Parts: sequence; structure tokens; C-alpha cells
Amino acid sequence: MPDEPTSPIAGKLAAALDAAADAVRFFTRVPVPIGFGPPGGDSIGGIAAASPLAGAVVGAGSALALALALSAGLPATPAAVAAAAVAALVSGALHLDGLADVADGFGGGATRERKLDIMRDSRLGSFGGAALALALMARVALVAGLAERLDLWGAAGAVISAAVIARPLAFLPAVLLDPARADGLGRAARPSVRAVALGLAVAALAALALAGAGGLLALVLGLGAAAGVAALARRQIGGYTGDVCGAGSELGEIAALAGLLIVAGAG
Repeated sequence: MPDEPTSPIAGKLAAALDAAADAVRFFTRVPVPIGFGPPGGDSIGGIAAASPLAGAVVGAGSALALALALSAGLPATPAAVAAAAVAALVSGALHLDGLADVADGFGGGATRERKLDIMRDSRLGSFGGAALALALMARVALVAGLAERLDLWGAAGAVISAAVIARPLAFLPAVLLDPARADGLGRAARPSVRAVALGLAVAALAALALAGAGGLLALVLGLGAAAGVAALARRQIGGYTGDVCGAGSELGEIAALAGLLIVAGAG
């Protein structure tokens, strides 16, 4: 018998589930059941739109670690270290790796071509090591500050909010710049402006729901940080790469955490 036609609603639901599964696969190490659909070769737009969900997965793991550590009686700083460690574990340190490569390339290369070559080198240099250390210290300090100024649920919500905001920011350089290379992930994985805007809108609503006014400032500062990375990449290498996108997301998340802490301190 011929297959029964799929209703428009069912088709849209299936597409949304596929996009959500692709986003979680793309941004995390969390295994997604095969029944939700295999990742598609032309799915980057769906991944960008569904990226806040992947951020929520990473943020939830980090927030859970923070809550458990605080509930066990640990001070704010070691609890924040636990939160940062789980975030890196769940995400596979994806954006930290991009930040390190960008720092090594921009800091160590004298020409555009040399910068791009260094960014492709898997070895960690001094600039990349310094960037990793500073990024992790900033994250720990900001999360510890949130744990000190907010109650347990408030701090957990802030951590999730920042992670949700950061994932669509990974695509901001891709809509602001042209690819810096003729090959590579940056050229192959380029979403539409509409898909990125949808992801950012969903992230904004989620951040407002979880963190109130702090979520709005977090989004503004996160956008500013990611746009700043894009502007620097335009000057350094004339476009974006996958590493630039990762660096934009990582620094965007740190900026979002700073915005949340600023509002928490003013409350």
C-alpha cells in the first residue's frame, strides 16, 4: 500500500524535532536517540534556530552541578568550578577550543595566511593557553558571584540563561562576515539571517523568563561581545571561520554572565 500523506502539522513537528536533535548533536556530547532523525547535510539553518535548546542542555548540566555543590556545603568558588567543569564536559569544550585557536592565530601570526594556518594547527600555543585560562577564570568568578548574590534557583536560572544566549551567538559572525577560507566548516555551515534571528529571539524569551531584567542585559552584552569578535576577525583575517564562531559564543557567554551579575548586584 502507498504511504499515507503526512499532514502539514506533522511534517512541521518532525522537522522541528530533527532540528532540535541536530542542534544537541552539534553543540553537545549528549547522545540523541536515532529515532529523532539523523543529522542532515543541509540542516545548519535548523541548528541555528534550535540552538537555544542545546544551550539549555549545557546550562542545565552546569546549573545542576552548581546546585549540588552548593547544597553539599561547598563555598561559591569551588561550586562554580564544578559548574564550569560540567559545562566543558557536556559541550566537549567546543567553544573553548575555538577561542584558543583564534587567540593563537591572531596573536601569533604576522600575515593573514599565517594566522589561518596557525588556527588550523591542533597544538596549543601561549596565546591560546592564556586565553583559555582567562576565560575559565572569568567564568568561575562570575558564576561564583551569582551564587553569592542570588538564591540557589536564581543562580541556576542565570547559568542556564547565559548558556541559552551563547549558542545562537555562535552563528553571528557567519551572518556578519564572509568566509575567510575557500574550504572548511565556516563556508559549508552558513545559516540564513532569519534562522539566526529566530534562535536569538527564542534565547531572549528564555533568558527573560529565567532571569528577568538580567536576561535582557545579558543578551545585549552577549551580542556586543560576539559582534566584537566578528569585527576583530574582519580586521585580522578578512572573514570568519568555525573557530571565530566558537570564540564569539564563548566570549558572548562570559559577557552574558557579567550582565546577569551586574543586575544581581543592583537588586
